[in-house]
Amino acid sequence: MTDENTKPRDSSADLEDMVASSDSGARKPAGMPGKLLVSIAATWSLFQLWIASPVPFILGFGVFSATESRSIHLAFALFLAYMAYPAFKRSPRDRIPIQDWVLATLAAFCGAYMFIFYEGLSQRPGAPILQDVIVGVVGILLLLEATRRALGPPLMIVASVFLIYSLAGPWMPGILSHGGVSLFGLINHQWLTTQGVFGIALGVSTSFVFLFVLFGALLDKAGAGNYFIKVAFSLLGHYKGGPAKAAVVASAMTGLISGSSIANVVTTGTFTIPMMKRVGFSAEKAGAVEVASSVNGQIMPPVMGAAAFLMVEYVGISYVDVIKHAFLPALISYIALVYIVHLEALKANMEGLASSNPPKPLVRKVMGFLGGLLLMMVTAMVVYYGLGWLKPVLGEATPWVVSVGLAAIYVALLKLAAGYPELELDDPNQPIYSLPQTRPTVLVGLQYILPVVVLVWCLMVERLSPGLSAFWATVFMVFIILTQRPITSIFRGRSKMGADLREGVLDLWVGLVTGARNMIGIGIATATAGIIVGAVSQTGVGLVLAEVVEILAMGNLLLILLLTAVLSLILGMGLPTTANYIVVSALLAPVIVQLGAENGLLVPLIAVHLFVFYFGIMADVTPPVGLASFAAAAVSGGDPIRTGFQAFYYSLRTAALPFLFIFNTDLLLIDVTFLQGILIFVVSTIAMLIFAAATQGYMITRSRWYESAVLLLIAFTLFRPGFWMDMIHDPYESMPPAQFVEAMGSADEDSALRIQIAGLDAFGDPMTTYMTVPVPDGDSGQERLDNLGLELLIKGNKAIVDMVAYGSQASDLGFDFDQEIIEVLAPVDRWTKELMWIPAFLVFGLVVMLQRRRRDNTATTATA
Repeated sequence: MTDENTKPRDSSADLEDMVASSDSGARKPAGMPGKLLVSIAATWSLFQLWIASPVPFILGFGVFSATESRSIHLAFALFLAYMAYPAFKRSPRDRIPIQDWVLATLAAFCGAYMFIFYEGLSQRPGAPILQDVIVGVVGILLLLEATRRALGPPLMIVASVFLIYSLAGPWMPGILSHGGVSLFGLINHQWLTTQGVFGIALGVSTSFVFLFVLFGALLDKAGAGNYFIKVAFSLLGHYKGGPAKAAVVASAMTGLISGSSIANVVTTGTFTIPMMKRVGFSAEKAGAVEVASSVNGQIMPPVMGAAAFLMVEYVGISYVDVIKHAFLPALISYIALVYIVHLEALKANMEGLASSNPPKPLVRKVMGFLGGLLLMMVTAMVVYYGLGWLKPVLGEATPWVVSVGLAAIYVALLKLAAGYPELELDDPNQPIYSLPQTRPTVLVGLQYILPVVVLVWCLMVERLSPGLSAFWATVFMVFIILTQRPITSIFRGRSKMGADLREGVLDLWVGLVTGARNMIGIGIATATAGIIVGAVSQTGVGLVLAEVVEILAMGNLLLILLLTAVLSLILGMGLPTTANYIVVSALLAPVIVQLGAENGLLVPLIAVHLFVFYFGIMADVTPPVGLASFAAAAVSGGDPIRTGFQAFYYSLRTAALPFLFIFNTDLLLIDVTFLQGILIFVVSTIAMLIFAAATQGYMITRSRWYESAVLLLIAFTLFRPGFWMDMIHDPYESMPPAQFVEAMGSADEDSALRIQIAGLDAFGDPMTTYMTVPVPDGDSGQERLDNLGLELLIKGNKAIVDMVAYGSQASDLGFDFDQEIIEVLAPVDRWTKELMWIPAFLVFGLVVMLQRRRRDNTATTATA
């Protein structure tokens, strides 16, 4: 018999099995096989640290090419997949069957084939021999089986369909047919080049993702995960619906270092869901809050479920730019989720948990919050500007000075932490009736922020690659794991140096093993998703998908986006975040780019990739496959389908954001100044809170249906003021094509023209599309046209492309010979679109006044 507010004890094993099955492998063999399993996992981590470090280049030993590194990376992943993941549910968990030893060895050999026979393969590019094909066929089959074991059937089935499609092209019906590829051609493309399995996705997994996952595992093993949860509860647990608010913040912080929404659900949900139920949330709503906040962790920089590093390669912008563009929508989404939880608590008149903090007046609470916010801002500015100023002053000595300074700060923070009791791990099966005090909880773990400072320094100031930045942050994390216990014990006056050092080494070993085991699924997923990417490039199926979407949408822009969103949800079902992004970006991002341009929607590529990424990860929420919802329901004891639908309802704000930033790229901080960025953040946050209030049907009091409709309209206006301003005053002036040179000459240098062109696509079929043409430097229109690399032939009112300079800006934009310019749209001066915010805020004030009056009348009636 269990208390209804606590998680049933017999579900603990199921939860651990669920996380292990999806992340690290459920098999834990005893004896020598178990030691071999963890030793190989730790060796994988050490290998990744070795190839990421500058040491091989300094010593001139152990330097691997990108292809060799990917091959070894996949060999480790395949071997550990067969060792750690049982073939079936009834397969033994405490031993490794002989057939799995054979399969693991064979799979590792096939994975390492590119490394072992690198010289021979390089001498026969594009001409595989029978041995190569046999190894490739066996390797692909074993990779698909490893995918089924580690990630379940969905990705394995999708990849198999694409392989069959590649071979059976001539027999496919209608628009799906293509010339087909031979078996030798398929294996060469998929297994012996960097176009398929060993492509960009596996390269990113090898170079960047592993180190960030390892960094997160070491950070968690050092105690940061427990610290984040305790801090969130100490700060927010006493407010109305406090445990739910703490769950959101804890999941956000855990999501920073986690690459799995399911692991995030169970890690934080094990503690948060029972406490949410204790203060009045139903099992389904408690699970849904945890799902919504945990899945949101996958859109939160810097890791973004490892998708951030893939975007660097696919979009062609720097990692820092990816983080900058993705940060604002993710932050707004989390703030809105905290507000949704607050509204749920108000509707049900919930209370928080008992606080151990001494009572403070409201003014002191506000001042404390503002002080903390100011401290964070000052810290960020010191890291970015202060350390950035040191670099030119100290020159080559900067790294050494910064290292000494960090070590001194680290020791000082440990001395501060030693004055407070250690944070104990709570038993999730035991009820918690009071919360930890904020000050001791916050101060006992500030040293965990320092590795993040190192990461920011390397990325933002030193401008190192993400992989090398993660390496130095991981090295500092290793230093912390080995030294924090002995140094803290010295400050507490109870040092046992030998035992403390042994515990530190054991923690490091466990962290190395955990990081590698958490990477098995990601390594397998990126390799298998490479099959899909390879099939797309080899067969041209992406163009077929674009044609299908265009036919179904009938040229309607909003329908194109809706269909793409639905397809992203379907393709993302059951896939881990990394594989999810690879699949949807390979198949659907080009669809939006192509069809959008044909219909006048011109958006930066990063906006398109974030659009499909957001809807891909929503598959973790959405029934019937939403794995995160099933994990939360296992903790809460609620119905998984109802939990999934409730979580999707809470996630409507996340589903709305991609549509908003597609049409208003200001949300992604594209081409905005610092002050504009602050203003956009403030107004967008208010807009999202209004949207949340409208969808929840509650703001100051329960909303009438027309108030919810008006609130939605206000939120839309605040998010996209240009929609209404375009109706009042068109932002572009249409000019005849023959006046293209004149339009180029009269436009401002920092502006751009929009033009519609007609010509032939890559297959020789007629096409019409739009493009944005930046205005280059030049004193006249003709000079600017020359600098663009474009020559036009004017025939009456027609303008035809006569010449495109090779390697010019015009060539990069997509201009080609004999294209005809159909329309020229030149920007015009008009009122700033932000003026539409004024009537929106006035109407919002009216709604607030109506709701206040109704609440006061209700309170007066109740009193009487």
